[in-house]
Amino acid sequence: MMLSRRSLLLSLASAPLAAMGLSACNSCRPSSAREVVVYTSVDQVFSEPVFRAFEAESGVHVRAVYDTEETKSTGVLNRLIAEAQNPQADVFWSGDPVRPFQLVRRGMVEPYVSPQAAGLPASARAADGTWTGFAARARVLLVNRARVPAGETPQSIRDLANPRFRGQATIANPLFGTTTMHVGALFAAWGEERTRAFLRELRANDVRIAASNGEVKRLVVVGEVAFGLTDTDDANEALREGANVEVVYPDQDELGTLVMPTSVVLMRRAPHPEAGRQLIDYLLSPAVERQMAERAAHMPLRAGVPVPANVRSAEGLRIMSVDYSSVSEQIEAQQGWLRQWVGL
Repeated sequence: MMLSRRSLLLSLASAPLAAMGLSACNSCRPSSAREVVVYTSVDQVFSEPVFRAFEAESGVHVRAVYDTEETKSTGVLNRLIAEAQNPQADVFWSGDPVRPFQLVRRGMVEPYVSPQAAGLPASARAADGTWTGFAARARVLLVNRARVPAGETPQSIRDLANPRFRGQATIANPLFGTTTMHVGALFAAWGEERTRAFLRELRANDVRIAASNGEVKRLVVVGEVAFGLTDTDDANEALREGANVEVVYPDQDELGTLVMPTSVVLMRRAPHPEAGRQLIDYLLSPAVERQMAERAAHMPLRAGVPVPANVRSAEGLRIMSVDYSSVSEQIEAQQGWLRQWVGL
């Protein structure tokens, strides 16, 4: 059964973490020669149970550093970069497939082709083993059924600019999180001129800029807006809560839905490289894809992995063709323009 992010957070409240530090439960365990250090931007409520299961199966102690909500997707990445001359981490498990390219470009990643990667699609892994993706989220439209009549449900991200929905749609701030990645993917796919024109159309259509994907979900659920662009984990949380909403995987006729695998890399000059490879093998297993589907509403990328209700696999989905390296470059290149677009 999938657990809500809120209930999982409450269940972990008794184990506070120092900001950007090691988990409290780790610090009270005896040190061991058989250990692995992993930095992750995957939510702790979802990643920590995976690490505990790996420990039980392998006997290797996991020391984990988690991102905070305030530094999501960038905190541990910046720490890795700061530690480049004296690496402390063996593995980086990223919540998206884009951030690791900042490490790859700096020569901080040790290529590793895991035997488990063979079951994953070629589009979700680097041929040279610098990164491997699995357990993905998708960018979806969350639609309030009471606000949108039957037969008028938006089917494309372009509907954010449709005058029929003027002032009735929302997206999260594109300077942060997965919305940044989505905008970067549009710049990579459409080019600068077309993407900037589209974003200006959103402004002209009074699209509401929310603080986060979670806030997008809230605005749709309470009916302040008719629909919003968010991630599958937030959308599925709304469904589990019984909200009167519909989840649309957009652009199945042409562009495709943006799919964002979590991704894992082995750090160059890692202090425990063999344990790092062992952890990567475990993360890329079908069992972990199934666990992430059940707990975090992440879609498995390999065929045949069972999924719970309201979670779909990537099979049969028209997926947006994405070069994640180009997306990473566009995110950096367009930050100045996006800050102006947001109004900063």
